[in-house]
Amino acid sequence: MNGIGDKYQQETKYEPDRMPRHRLVWESKPDVYKEYPEAQKIELGTFEPNQLVSLDQTLRQRKSIRDFQAKPISQGKLSYLLWASTGIQRIEDGYEFRTVPSAGALYPIETYVVVNNVRKLEAGVYHYSVRTHQLEQIKRGEFQGSIAAAALGQGMCATAAAVFVWSAVFERCKWKYGQRAYRYIYLDAGHIAENLSLAAVSLNLGSCEIGALYDDHVNAIVGIDGTEESVLCMTVVGIPV
Repeated sequence: MNGIGDKYQQETKYEPDRMPRHRLVWESKPDVYKEYPEAQKIELGTFEPNQLVSLDQTLRQRKSIRDFQAKPISQGKLSYLLWASTGIQRIEDGYEFRTVPSAGALYPIETYVVVNNVRKLEAGVYHYSVRTHQLEQIKRGEFQGSIAAAALGQGMCATAAAVFVWSAVFERCKWKYGQRAYRYIYLDAGHIAENLSLAAVSLNLGSCEIGALYDDHVNAIVGIDGTEESVLCMTVVGIPV
């Protein structure tokens, strides 16, 4: 018997005689930015790497790193990783385009960061405000143990300097693409994760993407409902051993 994934794959296929037809209601188009107005804001500023590294070199050096030194990364490097993975790259005709492609430029992915060991940044859970290039502090405190437990006990979440958590606001993409949106949402998350892994190499940092996690445990850590918005995957970043 086919499972849910098999059924979804078949039922969301595009076929010439079975294309979805619906009128876009522009007045109900979801906002592509999520912000926490009451949260403390941390200005990230710009960061220029000391040494430019070629794409060829980053591709040859990229690998999953799971062992990290107990040393902090700089706030500047965290800023660069956030921008490189999903920041605003350019503005054309009034539209803000990012460093990664997104189906219909709808940008359903949100970025949260569990900060364990970053210079000049209090440990806690933060949301990345793409529009303003700021961190918004959601929770204060040490979350190494809880984020590691939520990742099926993967200890690298506790020893990494930071854990990037990516979620999806599903309606942003479903507004245009209906149920097929889920295909695009996971593609979008993959683009962001790859940008981060290559950017980490360019900064002499290590990273490892995580797909094995207790979804609602991570949702609770970053404070989202798990229905309208839910976690997709995570990546740890730190200074390699």
